[in-house]
Amino acid sequence: MPLGPEERALFEAEAAALYEEIVTSSGLAASDPRVVEGGASYAAFALLGQLGLVTLGEDGRTWNAVDPAAVQAHVVAPLGQRGAEMIAESAKWAQAFNALSHSWRRSPAAVGGPFSALRGATTITSFLASLVADAEEELLTAQPQAGRAIKQLSEVVAREVAAIERGVKMRTLYQHGARRNSDTRKYVAAVTAAGAEVRTLDEFFNRLIVVDRRIAVIPSHEGLNSAMVIREPSMVSYLVDMFERHWERARPFTSEGTSVAREIAAEQRAMTIRMLLEGRADPAGAKRLGVSPRTYAAYVAELKTEFDVETRFQLGYAMGKLGISGTEADDG
Repeated sequence: MPLGPEERALFEAEAAALYEEIVTSSGLAASDPRVVEGGASYAAFALLGQLGLVTLGEDGRTWNAVDPAAVQAHVVAPLGQRGAEMIAESAKWAQAFNALSHSWRRSPAAVGGPFSALRGATTITSFLASLVADAEEELLTAQPQAGRAIKQLSEVVAREVAAIERGVKMRTLYQHGARRNSDTRKYVAAVTAAGAEVRTLDEFFNRLIVVDRRIAVIPSHEGLNSAMVIREPSMVSYLVDMFERHWERARPFTSEGTSVAREIAAEQRAMTIRMLLEGRADPAGAKRLGVSPRTYAAYVAELKTEFDVETRFQLGYAMGKLGISGTEADDG
């Protein structure tokens, strides 16, 4: 009889106690009604016999206990061997299925054609993980906001560093506000050390992921827990072109120096002015700058101090009177 969970449960519940009784009583009569066929402890006693924990004395009338140390290896070792064989076999099956999954994910049928929807955070995360795992040449990502959880960041770092190490070129675009986020700085340090490029831009842009210029993932109009998968070549090419245009205007994340800091501060100031003149509420303005509402409020407060006014209305009037639009650098 093979040993499994049911036998172990019987051993723990009844057989172990019966064994201890045999040990303390220096044996058990073979005629004991509990252990003869049909007796209350027959199944438990039979298990002790199967395990080799009891042996019948030379007189044929008494069952004696056997040292468990002499028996354990004969019981546990085969189970361990069988477990190792099952683990090895399961790994081979997983590898075989991974090969099929790789082919499936690369086919248009995998997501229902050139355009399809993903719904649910778990579904989207799993799909992106498999997409990055399948990347062969290039990974382009645009992340307008830096608010990732630490655990999620560590998983992303491990996944993307693995892709870079197998030869995938990676470029990531953030907004300037991401430079203030400590977790994002850790992420950037890890991936750039592996060979990725990261830049930041003052403009607002939407989330975008493009793998090998063959498949793109963008947000859906349905909300944060949905996304669109695009495989149509012309549309993917258009999205790549948009990314490249943003990339050319962006500044390397690792750039240091007073001049770069001044330029970034000037760009964020100009965009804050545009948000104010367009009448955007603080949450909307903060989102478009990629900063927290508190940071955005600090930007506005700095402008009030700069123009020596107390209210936003006065600020808008003062800037309008001076012809300030927030596009002066662009015009220049």
